[in-house]
Amino acid sequence: VQLQASGGGFAQAGDSLTLSCAASGRASDIYALGWFRQSPGKQREFVAAVSWHDMNTYYGDPVKGRFSISGDNAKNAVYLAMNSLKTEDTAVYYCAAKPTVRANFNAWGQGTLVTVSS
Repeated sequence: VQLQASGGGFAQAGDSLTLSCAASGRASDIYALGWFRQSPGKQREFVAAVSWHDMNTYYGDPVKGRFSISGDNAKNAVYLAMNSLKTEDTAVYYCAAKPTVRANFNAWGQGTLVTVSS
């Protein structure tokens, strides 16, 4: 599976941005698609994920209630709607794919930078 993320950019605190990720390859190789982020000097952290067979969604604590992940099976795409952005949301956001329920996320997109200013 190959992943191509887009939609990053600059925003002010309180604004909204939506990230997109297009997945190419066999849909049967996707159990879940998700988003991770990494800020300078910090470890990569889980943001959100959606399981492809039932569209259940999962969120990291820092973004619950503000971010929303959605998937489109027909387009093999996943979206991350980010609302009420905070300066601490500034990071490079990575789209990732998980091939089975027991596997880790092991396919990664190139990352897209989101910068939130106060």
